[in-house]
Parts: sequence; structure tokens; C-alpha cells
Amino acid sequence: MENGSGHNNLLQIIGNSQAIRHIYEVTAKVSNCYSTVLILGESGTGKELVAKNIHFNSSRADKPFVPVNCGAIPTELLESELFGHEKGAFTGAIATRIGRFEMADGGTIFLDEIGEMPTILQVKLLRVLQERSFERIGGTKTVNVDVRIIAATNQDLELSVKEGRFREDLFHRLNVIPIELPPLRKRTEDIPLLCGHFIEKHAKRFGRNPITLTDDALKIFTDYAWPGNVRELENAVERLLVLKDNDVIAPYDLPERMTGKKIPDLPDIDDDDVNPFVGGIDLNAALEEYEKRLILHALELHNGVKSQAAKYLNINRTTLIEKMKRLRL
Repeated sequence: MENGSGHNNLLQIIGNSQAIRHIYEVTAKVSNCYSTVLILGESGTGKELVAKNIHFNSSRADKPFVPVNCGAIPTELLESELFGHEKGAFTGAIATRIGRFEMADGGTIFLDEIGEMPTILQVKLLRVLQERSFERIGGTKTVNVDVRIIAATNQDLELSVKEGRFREDLFHRLNVIPIELPPLRKRTEDIPLLCGHFIEKHAKRFGRNPITLTDDALKIFTDYAWPGNVRELENAVERLLVLKDNDVIAPYDLPERMTGKKIPDLPDIDDDDVNPFVGGIDLNAALEEYEKRLILHALELHNGVKSQAAKYLNINRTTLIEKMKRLRL
């Protein structure tokens, strides 16, 4: 999932899997209904992107979209951040300040990591959901707002309710229309599309040639679990574009955590490798040892299938067989 361009469909959700097609359908239906939406999913799955997609494809698109990360703002500041305060409400309140709810009037407020919201503020949020009104800290005047609320969490809120960390009445108010985003490992067919999108986006940004993933490298991308989801995938593509000079990315260009296999180290040089006649290293013997290790590594990676190992090593299958005979493998 990633940003696109234009105003309608401003935010493009990348993917063609059944799960993503379902997200398209749901977001299209909810964009103009103004019911409260709760977006569920692991970190990095694109929850804010879906929230923006809903907002920018609604009749509120020309009004503010105001995000708040409830887990990143200290408890003592979060109330003021959300609802504002009057001058003199507390030490340091040298001027009246409007909060995010007022900023979002007419538009949408996106409450990210809602599961991190302190219980004391959950009560005030419940009132806003019910009445669309509140008072600033230190104020007596009721502030009325016309704001759509979209919340998101990577937590199991039903479990948080059972454990007493989240109010049940607030959960039911938020959970009018739940949208569950699948982790990337559950929609692997979208990975080639996402890779292509991020390669194009960041190659343009860095002013360099796009990179191409070999079939073997793409298979590693597809097989990898992506614990950080789409965000981790984008970071991986960006890193390859920055650090690799070559335009074709093979498995050996990928980090060990993705391949699960370490590229063989250069052979250790010991006294037996020293040529007594020239006082140096027997280069041919060292290169032969490393060549052996690389071939064995390629065969192990591809379960002994010589054609795949040869492709991985960027040599012909016949060349590989000749080398294996010469090296007695």
C-alpha cells in the first residue's frame, strides 16, 4: 500500500490479492457514510493509508485530515493535544490552544494506536463520540465539532476489554465498521507489485536507474515473513537502491536475515597456503577453495538442483557441471 497521486483516489492501495480487493470494496462503501471506522492490523500494514483513502474519497476530502498517534504522546500531554486548553489552564499554558478535534472540524480525525489511550481519556473520547462536543482543559464553554472519527490499532481490543485496559462501551462505539488489514505474509501474491511500485518511486527520488530483482531474489522476497509488513518491504527496496551499484539484484545482494543463508566467508589462510619460494599466498589454491564453497552454497540453497544453482551463480548449467568435476564435488 502506498501513496499515489491525484485527488480522487489520492492514495493508491497497491495489490491485486483477494484480501486487497475486499479492502477496495469496503473503503468505497464507507467513504461517504460517516460511520466510525476501526482499522485493525499489525504495524506496517498501511492502516493510516486506508484511513486517508476513506477520507480523500469522501465529500470531506477538501477538509482537514488530522492524524494523532495516541501511543507516541505522553499521557499528560495527550488530553491537551486532543481537546486543547485555555490560557492559564496549567503551568506553561501561556495562550489558548485548540486541539486536534477542533483542527479536524468538518473533516476526519485519525486516532492511531487507540489501544494505547489512557483510561481516563477514554471517558472523554466516549462523550465526543456520543455528543460531538467537549470542553477545552480549563474551559467551561462547550465546543461542538462536526468530525468523522477513524481509529486504528495493532492490539486485540477485545482482549484489552476483558483485561480491563480498554472500556467496553468505547470499544463498541468505535467498532461500528471494522476493517481488518492482512499482514503481508498472508498476501504474498502482492509482493512483486509492491516491489515494482517502490522501485519506481525511490529510483525516481534518487535519480538512479531502477533495479531488477532476479527470479531467485524475488522468490526470497516472496518467501520471507516480513514481520514489519509493507513498511519493512519499502525500507528493503530503498536500502538496495541506495547501497547497491548494480542494477540487477541477486540473492547474494540480500541481507542474511532474508535469505536465511550466509554467503560463505573467504577461506582462512594458514601456513600451508604460503608459498615458500615467493613468501606469499598460493592464490590459485585459495580461489579454488572459495569457488568450492560458493558452488556448495548454491547447491544447498537450491536443494541440489544444478540448473537453479547455476542460475543463482550466473553461469551455464554445463559450466557448473564442468567445475564440479574439476573440483571433485
